Amino acid sequence: MSRTPISTRTARRWLAAALALAAGWLAAPALAGDRGPSAAQQTPAALYHNYCSVCHGDQGDGNSRAKGSLKPAPRDFTSAQSGQELTRERMIAAVTTGVPGTAMVGWRSQLSDDQIAKVVDYVRDTFMRPSIAADASRGRQIYARICSVCHGDRGAGSMWASANLNPAPRDFSSPAAKNELSRDRMLAAVAAGRPNTAMQAYGNRLSKDDMEAVVDYIRGAFMRIPEQEANISGTHARGAPAPERAPAAKPAAQEHAGHGPGAAAGKDAKAYMAAVMPHGLVGDAVAGKKFYDANCATCHGVKGDGQGPRAYFINPKPAVFTSDQGRGVYNRPLIFDAVSAGRRGTEMPAWDKVLTKQEIANVSEYVFRAFIQSGANKNVAKK
Repeated sequence: MSRTPISTRTARRWLAAALALAAGWLAAPALAGDRGPSAAQQTPAALYHNYCSVCHGDQGDGNSRAKGSLKPAPRDFTSAQSGQELTRERMIAAVTTGVPGTAMVGWRSQLSDDQIAKVVDYVRDTFMRPSIAADASRGRQIYARICSVCHGDRGAGSMWASANLNPAPRDFSSPAAKNELSRDRMLAAVAAGRPNTAMQAYGNRLSKDDMEAVVDYIRGAFMRIPEQEANISGTHARGAPAPERAPAAKPAAQEHAGHGPGAAAGKDAKAYMAAVMPHGLVGDAVAGKKFYDANCATCHGVKGDGQGPRAYFINPKPAVFTSDQGRGVYNRPLIFDAVSAGRRGTEMPAWDKVLTKQEIANVSEYVFRAFIQSGANKNVAKK
């Protein structure tokens, strides 16, 4: 029987689709490990992380490890073009049945209609630009209509406002905003305004539900606060009760920024290795090792030396915990923060989208004990 020749272009597309599909299949169980919840139990953020980020990237901008090998490249949800082209209906159809001529496959055999709708809404609210379109969420519409003129499309301050207002509008994407702004404080600012700033009071113009919707949108889209913490003073925007937060870290001046008593937190300062885990947590190194070996060793190496099987293909290279520099910097708080928030511009994802604080503390404790503390003790013994 004769066979019709397959063009190189078609073959490449088929291969890219197969690779993307395999990556999606492998991502979910690998990330969840033995503890893993089923897809039905996962939050929209976790669904995105497990099924979509391998191609579209942790920030939704298409900057993933798959970007260079897929033609056309994965969609950049943060672009103005995506904001103009992608309606909610079109995105749901793409996730459900795939997009012909691309590596985007349909997920209807693995995700329910409800899960597909939720992950699409997560993408639209978290990565796509504010919009007044009728199919945008309430918070996204209000932000586009009222807030973006000063705070900008990405929450970092618009060009004109940052240059002409004193003080400049709050940059919601900054680490300081995430550390300083509780949900209650933000709601109060929207309702009553902020004295001596350009922030007006909207309490007499927006309903309570509208103010909550726009604040929750800002906290999710720009501050990137995990869903389980996005609303800590009542109920979530979609009506689910807010879960109990982990206890706040006890203030300790000697552990500021993870440095020792009186130490300056400059980039050349040595970390304070006696610093405890944030949020009053105590990590379980045994549980952490199990997760590390299943999820982290592929990049950072089983020995923490940055020589995992994927390290060769990664640029910048994974962190080397066992180097002298690493052992002088990576204390418990810094490891915890890195695992939680990831590292922009690298392959290190933000695990707080998937793991609880306790689980992050567990893997952080293992890394600290196995690679940092043990190596430091050996160095001391040699002297």
